[in-house]
Amino acid sequence: MPRNPLRNKPPGDRAIRFKCSLQNTILDVLRLRPGWQEVTGDAEWDFYWCDVWWMKETFDHAYLEEHMRLNHFRNHYELTRKNLMVKNLKRLRRQLEKESGKLEAQKCDFFPSTYELPSEYHIFVDEYRRNPGSIWIMKPIAKSQGKGIFLFKRLKDITDWKKGTEYQPASDPNKETPETYVVSRYIENPYLIGGRKFDIRIYCLITSYSPLKVWLYRNGFARFSNTRFSLESIDDNYVHLTNVAIQKTAPDYDAERGCKWSIQQLRKYLTARHGQEKTDQLFNKMNEVFILSLQSVQKTMINDKHCFELYGYDILIDDNLKPWLIEVNASPSLTASSKEDYTLKCGLLNDTLNVIDMENRLTGKEKRIGGFDLLFDDGPVYLDDALISDPINNYGTTMNAFLGCANNRRENLRHVYRTAQLVKKSSN
Repeated sequence: MPRNPLRNKPPGDRAIRFKCSLQNTILDVLRLRPGWQEVTGDAEWDFYWCDVWWMKETFDHAYLEEHMRLNHFRNHYELTRKNLMVKNLKRLRRQLEKESGKLEAQKCDFFPSTYELPSEYHIFVDEYRRNPGSIWIMKPIAKSQGKGIFLFKRLKDITDWKKGTEYQPASDPNKETPETYVVSRYIENPYLIGGRKFDIRIYCLITSYSPLKVWLYRNGFARFSNTRFSLESIDDNYVHLTNVAIQKTAPDYDAERGCKWSIQQLRKYLTARHGQEKTDQLFNKMNEVFILSLQSVQKTMINDKHCFELYGYDILIDDNLKPWLIEVNASPSLTASSKEDYTLKCGLLNDTLNVIDMENRLTGKEKRIGGFDLLFDDGPVYLDDALISDPINNYGTTMNAFLGCANNRRENLRHVYRTAQLVKKSSN
């Protein structure tokens, strides 16, 4: 039967119908969104916060109206699966070296030497033997929360591991290959605070890959290990892995205190220790990591106007204040571990919906929406002249990036919507 055009018209006077595959903070945010209505089952929807399995099984067969929106790109895994991320970054580095020389290609040296196993095992062994005594870290390509990760120094450890159940072929007789892993040089000189290792979770929202449009969220957090750092015991996950799922199982874990700092706290700490100039340089380098990593998959990604992606970047800083890209998550955890974490994620998710703008309240020319700053729009986005001369807001960069800076998102949203309303009235 033909579709009823009145039932499927874009949201306007009627409620925005949403579906959600998750039972955590995003569902709370969607249910509290004014003018949004939850639907289930086979009901018609306008917005769907789906899981990656729905994308894999259903997206290619689904008919989407012009106004419908989904929270994943079809092949988002090109950046979020660990082996594919490295493959794409290596390809970009080769391309930059060929087109612009080695100096330009060095901008991509923000990920450790990494190899895919079993396919690159012999290449890895050659590299291993060139760096005797180094520590390596092994990770399954498609698992999260620290599952299946371990550190090692000896090739014998790999031999023993290959004989274990983790590396054996699946029981399916049609699938004879073992699970794919990546092995990377372990960053042995992480920046420590209070003797503890940490990494940083940062959020980037991609609303288009063609052209590339990237929004950077001002808030994020540093996740600390529960135990003081040492290379003497590489078997202790509480020392080396900062995943909350692992740290909260530590015997002395304090659920109230947790193991997190806001990225604003981290920026203030680094500025106090190293000065504003060096801290600005670090955060500028992180901006390069976001842009270059996204450019590495830009031509590979299947762009679709119905899709957007909220990526969770994990960045490690070493004691030379160099940022290292550890991984990118397509489904960053939206389950809150504390009241502060819940507040952060509610703001993040509400602002994601504000940028997507199902209500059609914005002009499309905004450079800041709530806690999101437009970092890249088919090219780097720069600050307005007024901001560049403002000593309060200018952190030593002309890029429109304020990671770890004040996030007066509610005040900004009031201003943005009021301005957009006036612009639309004047154009009518």
